[in-house]
Amino acid sequence: MEKKFIIVAMAFLAILFTSEVRAQSYATGIGLRSGVSNGLTVKHFIQENVALEGILHTRWNGLVITGLYEVHKNISEVRGLRWFYGGGAHIGSWNGRRSDRRNPPWADSDFNGATVVGLDGIIGLDYIFTGAPINLSLDYKPAFNLTNNAGFWGDEVALSIRFAF
Repeated sequence: MEKKFIIVAMAFLAILFTSEVRAQSYATGIGLRSGVSNGLTVKHFIQENVALEGILHTRWNGLVITGLYEVHKNISEVRGLRWFYGGGAHIGSWNGRRSDRRNPPWADSDFNGATVVGLDGIIGLDYIFTGAPINLSLDYKPAFNLTNNAGFWGDEVALSIRFAF
């Protein structure tokens, strides 16, 4: 009896989520982000074209949390495709030093834990599939660290895949 209820409930939720996606919009997306760093991503729209995105990702043998404010614009030629831009900030910790850029910090025998704080920009493409609760996002997210290895970091390109509802 419980199994049947769970199956019916899941089917109902899938139909509900799919019908919302057909409107070429979604309220929240939760998924994975893969690129220079890997982690989790949550994007939630607070207005029709404005979203907040949170990213929890690993970098240099540590963990970084990023919060972003994003503005989305429709690309009328392709249904479900939007481009976006925005900015935000990050905070985290790294367990390695980057004094020798030829070697990753985990190759150093002398690990130094460090807290990193900085500002982020983002620009990218966001696509929601018609008839399926799947969202893909490809973005470029440069950052400027204010502490520990301060300076411009322009190597963050990533692909995110999210379950949209």
